Amino acid sequence: MAVVSVGERRTQAERTAAMRTRLLNATIECLVTFGYAGTTTPRIAEAAGVTRGAQVHHFRSKEDLVVAAVEHLAQQRIQAAIRQSSGVWKNPDPVAAVLEFLWDSHQGDMFVATIELWVAARTDDVLAGEVARVEPMVNSTLITALAQLLPDHVARKQVRNALFTAMDALRGILVVGFVDRDVTQARKRWDRATVHLATMLSEALASNGSD
Repeated sequence: MAVVSVGERRTQAERTAAMRTRLLNATIECLVTFGYAGTTTPRIAEAAGVTRGAQVHHFRSKEDLVVAAVEHLAQQRIQAAIRQSSGVWKNPDPVAAVLEFLWDSHQGDMFVATIELWVAARTDDVLAGEVARVEPMVNSTLITALAQLLPDHVARKQVRNALFTAMDALRGILVVGFVDRDVTQARKRWDRATVHLATMLSEALASNGSD
């Protein structure tokens, strides 16, 4: 009979953490597949491959799951931004590299799930408070990543404002893209916007203002 060493056994805390992560990942999967309205606790339990009893043991309601998923998703977006930042700096044009990094960091299922939560937060005060708490952490990570390419510039208000304006424009473009469901159109809109955003960012970088 095989013998399991003590070192191979997971503690109760580790098992609990693993189950919670499993359920939170399933919540994000459901947000992407079914949208916020279609994300139900039975669907989450099914996606996680666990019983409803196991799901209720860790998260009593959909609200508990979704609120926890907000921070879980934010942490995933932060980790993804850090990974993506390592490859974009090969572009010799820092302004183009910044704008391409912003595009890349807003692609994929994680951003789709994020948009679902943002929209749902409009009418859910608890969810809105949680989103408002974690989004500054994500934005801060994006700005920190960009600081690698723009040393001694990101700390300046004019440059930060240009970066946040670019992010705001991109997020609006991507929300519109969810309506026509054509990523090629979203990219065309972004390319059109970057003509003006690149000028704005270049001027901010060149400014000798004391902001």
